[in-house]
Amino acid sequence: MSSQQGEADRNAFTTSAVLVVLLPIAVAVGIYLFGAHHAPSYNNALFGEHGNAAVELKAQLSTALLGLALIQLGLALWMYGRVPGARSAPRPVRRGHRALGFLAFLFSLPIAHHCLTTYGIETTSPRAAIHSFAGCALYGAFVAKVIVVRSRRLPGWLLPAMGALLVLGVALLWYTAALWALNGDSVPGFSSV
Repeated sequence: MSSQQGEADRNAFTTSAVLVVLLPIAVAVGIYLFGAHHAPSYNNALFGEHGNAAVELKAQLSTALLGLALIQLGLALWMYGRVPGARSAPRPVRRGHRALGFLAFLFSLPIAHHCLTTYGIETTSPRAAIHSFAGCALYGAFVAKVIVVRSRRLPGWLLPAMGALLVLGVALLWYTAALWALNGDSVPGFSSV
């Protein structure tokens, strides 16, 4: 390999590494700033539902989103040969994983939009603060995963790490909001505030 090619490869790696760090942070901070400076509007509708009915619908949609994230995790484990006793994943599994990931992202948008425009960033309780910050971070993690998927120069372990981070983010958001709402405003670890 020539020294020019080596330099080009190092520059491409550096650019990818900077993008995988800075762009997700910019997305998360942008969402945070919007939510922090947006006046909450508690009368916003979610698919025609308002108030407690919207919260209930959002909890159900979030539960479905968690299900999609868990399916994504199962498909990823299969693709990486981490399912005991399973043969290697056929090509359609990879395409299905990609398509399902895109659908999960689209599915998350109305939920996130309702959270952000109805409540904004809330820090009134530890549960609400964790939920707010995790919501901002989730979309930053999604951007990071897209960058990692597109880059051939970043370490191979980064892709499953980003995927795991997304699944954990969805689970944390579900725990701090959907489970809380479906369980009578209570979950283990948080008071009913």
